[in-house]
Amino acid sequence: MTVVPASPVPDAPAGPAGDGEWAAIARQSLEHADARLFRRFDQADPIERLLALRARAVDHLMKLAWQRCIPADAGLSLFAVGGYGRGELFPYSDVDLLVLGESHCQRQHEDALARLFALLWDSGMPASHAVRSAAQCTEAAADQTVLTALIEARPVVAGVAAQRALAQAVLPVRVWPARDYFLAKREELLARHQRFGDTADNLEPDLKDGPGGLRDLNTLGWMALRSFGVSDVEALVGLGHLGIDEAAALKRERAVLARLRFGLHLVAQRAEERLRFDYQKALAERMGFVDDGESLAVEKMMQGFYRSAAVVRRVSDRLLQRFEEQFDGEALPEPVGDGFSLRRGYLSADDPQWPHGDVSRIFALFACWARTPAVRGLHSLTARGLAEMLDEIPAYGEVAQAVREQFIALMRGPQAVETVARMARLGVLGQWIPAFAQVSGRMQFDLFHVYTVDQHTLMVLRNIGTFAGARANDRFSIAHEVWPRLRKPELLLLAGLFHDIAKGRGGDHSELGADDARQFCLAHGLGASDTGLVTWLVAQHLRMSITAQKQDIADPDVIHAFARLVGTRDRLDYLYLLTCADIAGTSPKLWNAWKDRLLADLFFATRRALREGLEHPVPEAERVQEARDSVREHMRAAGYDDATIERQFATMPDEGFVRFRPEQQAWQAAALVEVRPGETLVKVRRITADGNALEVFVHSPDRDGLFAAIVMTLDRKGYGIHRARVLDGPQGTIFDTFEVTPADVFADGDTAALEAALRRALAGDLNRLRPARRVMPRQLRHFKFAPRIEISDAGEARRTVLTLIAPDRPGLLADVAYVLRDQRLRVQDARIATFGERAEDQFQLTDRHDRPLVEASRQALRAALTACLDPEKKPGDPH
Repeated sequence: MTVVPASPVPDAPAGPAGDGEWAAIARQSLEHADARLFRRFDQADPIERLLALRARAVDHLMKLAWQRCIPADAGLSLFAVGGYGRGELFPYSDVDLLVLGESHCQRQHEDALARLFALLWDSGMPASHAVRSAAQCTEAAADQTVLTALIEARPVVAGVAAQRALAQAVLPVRVWPARDYFLAKREELLARHQRFGDTADNLEPDLKDGPGGLRDLNTLGWMALRSFGVSDVEALVGLGHLGIDEAAALKRERAVLARLRFGLHLVAQRAEERLRFDYQKALAERMGFVDDGESLAVEKMMQGFYRSAAVVRRVSDRLLQRFEEQFDGEALPEPVGDGFSLRRGYLSADDPQWPHGDVSRIFALFACWARTPAVRGLHSLTARGLAEMLDEIPAYGEVAQAVREQFIALMRGPQAVETVARMARLGVLGQWIPAFAQVSGRMQFDLFHVYTVDQHTLMVLRNIGTFAGARANDRFSIAHEVWPRLRKPELLLLAGLFHDIAKGRGGDHSELGADDARQFCLAHGLGASDTGLVTWLVAQHLRMSITAQKQDIADPDVIHAFARLVGTRDRLDYLYLLTCADIAGTSPKLWNAWKDRLLADLFFATRRALREGLEHPVPEAERVQEARDSVREHMRAAGYDDATIERQFATMPDEGFVRFRPEQQAWQAAALVEVRPGETLVKVRRITADGNALEVFVHSPDRDGLFAAIVMTLDRKGYGIHRARVLDGPQGTIFDTFEVTPADVFADGDTAALEAALRRALAGDLNRLRPARRVMPRQLRHFKFAPRIEISDAGEARRTVLTLIAPDRPGLLADVAYVLRDQRLRVQDARIATFGERAEDQFQLTDRHDRPLVEASRQALRAALTACLDPEKKPGDPH
């Protein structure tokens, strides 16, 4: 199929005066050629062919433009470099050019070159260019990124002499010997991976520069070209550096990645390399993916990307190691036992035919790896032997019991977490546990889960590994104390491995995963008690998080219901650690000091309920007295006498003693000692010494609109509220406590400044405060759903409960608080929770006379909130 016109493009005048007409005709010609290519893309033509044809179309116009602007005897030559030099051109990529010529030729034809480059841009070919002599190329190539562009230069308008001169200018004897170039490129690759968190499993991955992306494949090609003079990685097969299967894998995954990048350019209509939420759905549709009962089209597309990136990383790791061996030579083996040796720090099987199709030998390799701390990684030949057998590794149900016992021994042995991660990265775990293969590379199209399911699972296991460390981890305040009480730590690892393994199958993934875990444990010879514990943990792995974040854990009924579910302290220990690891492994931003303390509070309250017996709950009066005694001890330790303490206790609500930890109440009580009746107090402190979570305490004479004023001020200062406790005290006072974390760059963490801002806001006219205007973050725009507003009675509390589930956005809580104030309602308690793009907030409300809302008030509230949550409404607009 012809993609460019066979005849010269323009019939425009030859001189500069006709350049505009020429450029318009050339642009139209290129657009027609692109339109045909883009149709062929939609018809699933091979992506390599499309990239080559687009480069050829640009070549045609490039030569015509050169002939139009540059005299034939100018002494200048034109080369394509970069991706264009490789003969592949994506729809909106720059056209990288090198003009080669001696300095006097450059000066003589400076105006002609300027005319050429302007003409190319006007023609729709965004040229990125350099003009150099051969000597200048040698000098510029001291920068290895420049050298990289030059070594794959392709002549567009250049004779043999010019081609030879350029090749001579960048020979390894002149600049960057092969070994130095390899080391520099490898360092560049590792640094680039670190910029992306060393994982391709990001929600918005970079197809070009991210780990496992096209840049990795290009880097291997550049190394091969500089080291061995081959222009194609596949040529390394004949040199013995790459297996046929490895070469086929790289070619296959390159096509997947290139097709995604080509389609992304079309959907974005520009040179976009990051697969952002803005384009994912449209790209999935254009590439023919469709939704079904188990997965969204976008999730299927992204799973394909993640799996391709994982294969690229596995094979490239092996190839990089072989390049290293090529330069440094084979090292003498250092035996480490069981038929394995270290070669320059890489673990190698002594038998060249290993593993002989025997999975027990593979598990022996991982066992040796776990007990040999000096291992840098797996030797490339051994890794290749493993990869060649990968598809033949049987599932756990298809082998002898002795082999299954080997796997369990790995889970009980040293470096168990690292071993599971290695097995997952090398593809072994997915073969052994087929259900794990199904979730490998599986993403969830939301902002709550920032990793693929398999990567999240490995993050959870890594967190569990930190609990077992010799030193306590400050992120988890009591995990280090709980861990030693586990009778069999490997059971927690198994629960972590299976907790999300049924994601994407339809139905409740907790229940389906529990079935998988039960079958696995029984097959591996675990006893009924151990099997029951792992199964229960998988089935209930969300329960503690839901209870802590969505229910009132100061309510004895909530604690007793949760304690009845848990049943034993042994289960509580395991579930607490699994919950901490799960939340912290969902997103780097999700775990904070507030959640740490919340789960710790639930843990201790449940442990106490289990200790005292579920059939004999402690009466509330007794609970209040016990709490008072604990607070009193804290204040005595701080130097307060009993008379001062008792006088202060008399001004504080009893409810606070059971809702707050003794240390919190002691801090509040101490702050109030010097406060006189009618005064307002604002105190802010850090929940942990080195964390960014803050506790905000406000004591004031009660006034309508106080809650809204506090919320709006916190929002304007850049803080997000996680929990609010709104208590009424004696003599018409309020005791409000907020736990907050920075929500944006406006939050500077200055506690004194925040205190001053709150005092100023509360000292003025509360009704003058309005929500701040906020710009909707780009990511949130793609996760819209219909909000849910539920209004119900609060039972004996004589309050009305408002439950709000809505798409999150900056300033949402401030807008809601404004509505509540505008409706002249009082907030008696609030529970704030955000899960990715989903806000789930609950408020206990009364009218101005502290009575539940009548039906007319409920209808008015619902209407006002509906208007507030309108997606077309700009945050901060009046209601």
